[in-house]
Amino acid sequence: MNCIVVDDEAHAIELLTLHIEQTPFLKLVGTATNPAEALQLLNSTEVDLIFLDIQMPGMSGIELLKVLNDRYKVILTTAFREYALDGFDHHVVDYLLKPIFFPRFLMAVQRAQETTSAPKTETEDFILVKTEYKGKLLKIKINDIIYIEGKGKYVCFHTKDGEQIMALLNIGGLEEKLPTDRFKRIHKSFIIAVPFIIMIQGNTVQLEFTKNQIPIGQTYRDTFMAQMMDKVLTNKGREEPGPIDPIR
Repeated sequence: MNCIVVDDEAHAIELLTLHIEQTPFLKLVGTATNPAEALQLLNSTEVDLIFLDIQMPGMSGIELLKVLNDRYKVILTTAFREYALDGFDHHVVDYLLKPIFFPRFLMAVQRAQETTSAPKTETEDFILVKTEYKGKLLKIKINDIIYIEGKGKYVCFHTKDGEQIMALLNIGGLEEKLPTDRFKRIHKSFIIAVPFIIMIQGNTVQLEFTKNQIPIGQTYRDTFMAQMMDKVLTNKGREEPGPIDPIR
């Protein structure tokens, strides 16, 4: 993907340039220090993805988003988390808080890449996992999984039928193979199925078919809440939302 960086701070441009150079599927085709320069660059260069700062002199990143009108994929980059709702009102891919570390950067650009990839087919509706019994593979329907719990070298699949299926898997490796539109990792030990969310309150998630409160880890909270923002209904005043019940 061809990308540009729009930021009025030289060190921010340098850091994002370094991150882009380390990412094989990204190509930096230009940088701009203000929105006016960015518009000139967009008119002369083929661009797929924009890394956009919010607070800049003359015109803010949010104002530039209004001009662009969803014509490009945009990842916001800022030191101020209070602009998150404004950004997601304009369908940005992600919202990165400065200082931006490479692992979090990579998560954001992978999300941008996924939106251009072909969708998974409807036939991918189950997985086969190795159980604790040697040579035994067990079929689990994707739509039956409420959440997945990491337990050392194993994971436990909790299903809506009340089953708890142990499999010899690493939760990190498993996360990469699950449909990202359905499953979200919210804790080092927990992956949840978004369609089963009933309520998000504080640092916990309540799911259907279980009384267990699933914790939201601090490392995953910002990313998870950003992913949920397009489901949040707010007043024009954009008051800080309380418990979300229900999301669907």
